[in-house]
Amino acid sequence: MNYKYDFVIVGAGLAGSTLAYLLHNKGYKVKVIDKREHIAGNCYTENKDNINIHVYGPHIFHTNNKEVWDFVNKFADFNNFINEPVALAADNRVYNMPFNMNTFSRIFNIVHPDEAKFRIDKEIEEYRKEHSTIENLEDQAINMVGTTIYELLIKGYTEKQWGKSCTELSPEIIKRLPLRFTYNNNYFNDKYQGIPEDGYTNMIRRMLQNIEVVLNYDYKEHEDEILDEAKYIIYTGRIDEFFDYIHGKLEYRSLNFVTESLDIDNFQGNAVVNYTTKKVPYTRVVEHKHFNNDKSNVTYITYEFPSTSGDPFYPLSDKANIDLYNKYKEASDEYDKVIFAGRLGKYKYFDMDDVIEDCFKIFNDILNKKEEL
Repeated sequence: MNYKYDFVIVGAGLAGSTLAYLLHNKGYKVKVIDKREHIAGNCYTENKDNINIHVYGPHIFHTNNKEVWDFVNKFADFNNFINEPVALAADNRVYNMPFNMNTFSRIFNIVHPDEAKFRIDKEIEEYRKEHSTIENLEDQAINMVGTTIYELLIKGYTEKQWGKSCTELSPEIIKRLPLRFTYNNNYFNDKYQGIPEDGYTNMIRRMLQNIEVVLNYDYKEHEDEILDEAKYIIYTGRIDEFFDYIHGKLEYRSLNFVTESLDIDNFQGNAVVNYTTKKVPYTRVVEHKHFNNDKSNVTYITYEFPSTSGDPFYPLSDKANIDLYNKYKEASDEYDKVIFAGRLGKYKYFDMDDVIEDCFKIFNDILNKKEEL
């Protein structure tokens, strides 16, 4: 059968655009579709008053993989932004994130790392007397940072974010949280960090240059047509939606964004401020101009409200959902025409560099099977 396209890629976000570029650059006929009215997916940025606004929440690129870093630098000049978020706690004091000696010094009124370790280890030891195994997120968090930091900076924020008690959440969720005993406020440990100076949208636009892109085009509404015109489909949307939820819906946590412009040049003095108390309904406030030191007489801030509805952002990777995903994964393995990619296609929390690394693997798998294409 003669197909119009070798690949139709569903989704013009980072995963879809990376694969589109790689395949197009190798000579394959590629089309990209997206049901949204814009490219770039959740890393979409738009410029207002000379400020790049991260419409779907802040995206800071960070990686230790030089191949990935060199790849994204083909399409954008990156600044040297270092993520140094702070947290405003219930005691109305500001604490450094991730948890480091600046945090411990402010909480425990100590100076040296051995003092901080002693205080934290003592709290962990006391907790373990009654909780000998790690059953949930609360157990995991306290076994990492002790009870004081957990109660002050983790519990309220996490329960707002996920809409569940910490005792109901998987311990895996908290394991990525950085913890260090140095006076270092850099949230990430990666060698390469930054944000495109002219925004992620322009970076993605350069990836998709000379590739056919159709927006406002929902795959599910045109499925038969796409199946007829494409030899293969790369699907970066929800894997459960692709299979019409035959096994049930995978759970995600979403966010609602409320963005305001203010006639001042500086609202909070930092790109990201977390609010750890449950009394405040939003989890954090983002002030976009600080990501690139944008010069403007106004500022734009975004309040992030966790939600059960809306665009899916964070997979709820507990045992029940992983078991459900595995059913869809088995179905996808039997469907040779479709390749699933990205956070939604693989029901996995990916950082941006993880997305690109995984796309490299998918691309190499395709090349290894090129005799079939």
